[in-house]
Amino acid sequence: MDLALIKTFVEVAASGSFVSAAERLYVTQSAVSLRIQRLEDQLGRPLFTRSKSGAELTSAGREFESFAQALLRNWEQARQQVAIPEGFSRSLTIGAQVSLWPRLGFRWIDALRAALPNLGLHAQLGLPDSLTRSMTEGVMQISLTYVPTLRPGLSVEKVLDDELVLVAPWENPTREQLPGRYAFVDWGGDFLHFHDSHLPKLSNPGLTLTMGSLSVRFILSRDFAAYLPARTVKKYIDDGRLHLVPDAPTYAYPAWSVWRDDLEDDLATVAHATLRSVIELAKDDTTEVLEQI
Repeated sequence: MDLALIKTFVEVAASGSFVSAAERLYVTQSAVSLRIQRLEDQLGRPLFTRSKSGAELTSAGREFESFAQALLRNWEQARQQVAIPEGFSRSLTIGAQVSLWPRLGFRWIDALRAALPNLGLHAQLGLPDSLTRSMTEGVMQISLTYVPTLRPGLSVEKVLDDELVLVAPWENPTREQLPGRYAFVDWGGDFLHFHDSHLPKLSNPGLTLTMGSLSVRFILSRDFAAYLPARTVKKYIDDGRLHLVPDAPTYAYPAWSVWRDDLEDDLATVAHATLRSVIELAKDDTTEVLEQI
């Protein structure tokens, strides 16, 4: 069976929309419709009821959904098992948004390698939608994200509150100096509401960066301040390349881990334990920065 058809079915079932599935799969809506039609022809039953409001699973579609997820999961497990490098007994794929790799994801890889030397690791960068899709398809077993999506077969756990702090590349910065020297980093709708409430004079800065913690690379060599995770900017503050704006409010931005429920128990136990250890280090980094404000 064509796995592209199965993946498309899973996306439509999850989103309830051919349009949303097309966006997530990076194909046209007509391609999604054609794939679903081909799958329905092969099964001899309609899988969705189409309407202007979206697509709803039929009774046959609901019955097929668990089989579709199992097909994808079994394929990925087989593919990953065959691809395990010589000298390793198992493999694990971890994904994370870009801002969750520095001083958290990378440390986790170190801890996992130390705890399980025979474990082959695959680290992957992704946006929330692509991470969810990889988790659902069984391509990925664990992910770190700011925007978790709970789907059947997945469990979500809070990791930490990433404290966003306002930093600038010049010495002794103050809020009064920021107009014309500020880059708005888009951390989502809740942060925007906080930002408008606490920093109304900076609500229209003229420069918006939707790059997460990568924005630090931009402001380091330019005369701009920005809100960034405390654990990310700690080393730059320590070496004097960035400076906290002392009278600026901080923002708690929760991060989450998403786990496949079928992850082997012994591997899940070690992964949880090592993640908890690196979370404590990340919290220590954050606390040290906040104590300077």
